[in-house]
Amino acid sequence: MTTAGGRRLRPVSTKPPSLSLTERRKAATQLDIARAAAELFTERGPDGTTAEDIAQRAGVALRTFYRYFRSKQDAVAPLLAVGADRWRESLAATAPGAALPEALERSIAEALAGADEEAAEGLRRTRGLLRAAAADPALRAVWYRVNQESEEKLLAVVAELAGPEADPLEVRLAAAAATDAIRVALEAWAESDAPVRGKGAPAELAVRCLRELMGGLRPLT
Repeated sequence: MTTAGGRRLRPVSTKPPSLSLTERRKAATQLDIARAAAELFTERGPDGTTAEDIAQRAGVALRTFYRYFRSKQDAVAPLLAVGADRWRESLAATAPGAALPEALERSIAEALAGADEEAAEGLRRTRGLLRAAAADPALRAVWYRVNQESEEKLLAVVAELAGPEADPLEVRLAAAAATDAIRVALEAWAESDAPVRGKGAPAELAVRCLRELMGGLRPLT
């Protein structure tokens, strides 16, 4: 693929690097702290929660908390990102030659379907965090940052699926549309009392958003 100025881009691997045992333990600790923070923010709100509360709920020392996170709001970032990470991995496994809009739509619907109780609980946690973020600018900033980072990572996956002849601008627009479709859908769902599955659920809303946002794009494959 080339840029608008004709410069050829080097292929970017879409496979996540293998983690060492130490890195896996670190990631597990961060996720434990993130779950504790999400629970407390949902129960008490960010204003009613301290870093000490989160560390105690997670069963770690306060110094361990600050080794990984700068603030109490920052602690939820790994939990917000984990669903997007799994979605990108699933999308990256799409068979070559698949039409990109359909591949995006299918993968988004599957990612947000809440197919099992673990997935459904993850969506409920996100709803709780988004509701808490409504009154907390710092927590909203974490949500927006996670989405921006997700879009940047998604770009390489979309470029790989679209193929070397795809217009780089349209590849970028597709990655932005997919990311925003999920973000807007989850935000709208969090403001409602709609169920995890069915009418008004995240999967339905996200597919609707994606179709609206990608309506002006020509097929990339």
